[in-house]
Amino acid sequence: MSDPTTWHLSTWSELTRDAFHGIERLRLDVFVLEQDCVYSDLDGKDLRSLHLWAEDRDVMKGHAVAAYARLVSPGVSYQEPSIGRVVTRQDRRGEGLGRDLMNRAIQACSDVWPDLGIRISAQCYLQGFYESLGFVPVGNPYLEDGLPHIQMLRSAR
Repeated sequence: MSDPTTWHLSTWSELTRDAFHGIERLRLDVFVLEQDCVYSDLDGKDLRSLHLWAEDRDVMKGHAVAAYARLVSPGVSYQEPSIGRVVTRQDRRGEGLGRDLMNRAIQACSDVWPDLGIRISAQCYLQGFYESLGFVPVGNPYLEDGLPHIQMLRSAR
């Protein structure tokens, strides 16, 4: 059986309206509705980021994408490039899509910004997952948008 997922990586100016709609729908569905966290998702960083997402080939326009991560340029959130807004649609969880997404995000950061580490602000319950990808905790946990987070850093390789 072939993989039903198509991967995309683009700058803000390359995003289509349909792609952004599917991305934003996923981000709002999970971060605002599912996690019951009211915050301003449109923070201006999308314009200075790369966007990595997976689409299900058989899903119609208007639906949420399958998975997404925002790769933020160095100097926008942190000195290093960062990966944020990491999210997988609820019906696609448990398939390894999140690990695939992060591996692709790490590779893209390494390709675009070689010789720089990658910093993330991870939800604390996912610390072990990110450690398995080479990230190490930096500092103490803190609340971000009402949820426990911890900064983590992956050294340049």
